[in-house]
Amino acid sequence: MNNATISVSELILQCAIESKQKTITICVLAFIYCLSMFGNLLVIVIIILNPQLHVPMYISIGILAVIDLANGSILIPKMLSILLLSSPVVPYAACVLQMFLFLQVEEMESFLLAFMAFDRYVAVVYPLQYPSVITNKTIAIGVLVLNMFAIVFNLQMLIFVSELSFCRTNILPFCFCDYATMVHVSCSEDPKYLIPMTSGLVVYGVFPQAFILLSYGRIAIEALRISSAGGKSKVFSTCVTHLLVVGLFYGPLSLFYLLPGAGVTITRETYNVMFILGNAVPLMMNPIIYSFRNKEINKSIRKLFTRKRSTL
Repeated sequence: MNNATISVSELILQCAIESKQKTITICVLAFIYCLSMFGNLLVIVIIILNPQLHVPMYISIGILAVIDLANGSILIPKMLSILLLSSPVVPYAACVLQMFLFLQVEEMESFLLAFMAFDRYVAVVYPLQYPSVITNKTIAIGVLVLNMFAIVFNLQMLIFVSELSFCRTNILPFCFCDYATMVHVSCSEDPKYLIPMTSGLVVYGVFPQAFILLSYGRIAIEALRISSAGGKSKVFSTCVTHLLVVGLFYGPLSLFYLLPGAGVTITRETYNVMFILGNAVPLMMNPIIYSFRNKEINKSIRKLFTRKRSTL
């Protein structure tokens, strides 16, 4: 085997998908992308136009919609171009940029979901303190601080990626640029390159999930103590909506780690399909969930389209 280090100016994304699944994947991906763009933009517009929704919970939902818009725009157009045009060659700098932006929005969404769980926790368990603890200013500061933290954390990966050397291949076997895959195909065997993956899994995966589960567990206990059926139903309805969004975000990501760890062999073709759907479906489902399950957003959407019909 020739281990001579080669200079890499571009990478090849070998988006391996079976030919039978390729056409279906393209159609589904295009449909999901269009629907997710429309749905998330609609949620953002509704929240901006309705002053009654300028409160922490709905601002968080609006930020989630912005993150989903960014996430979809970072991943799906490039995937479609690879599948449709068979153009898998990506400049190295563009690949690194996609990796950085994807990590940034994924980490921000993980933190935001944890923050939204905290919002509901304070609202249910400490309702009297809620107006002073959770404010629009708190949301703004929280998002800014968490975003800066994620940037600092991901800068470490950018430095490590710039140090990677390739001596075997410059082909990434998936449909996207991923730090773990780049480390795997490189010939850099220093254990330090594995540290961001392990620490990232704990900081952005394990901790937020544990915090969310503990928060909603405490909320459930508190909700059971509410005497009125209406109050109890309102708390559980809000929590179910948030938990659906949390499950859609963490569920596919958890499968990517749990299945190989449990000894389940996943082909590259299956992994690519799982990754595409696992990242694209939540982008589409989040605005649908909030539109149908959140009464205020649902009412605002109906009012917006009713007003448009009446002016025609």
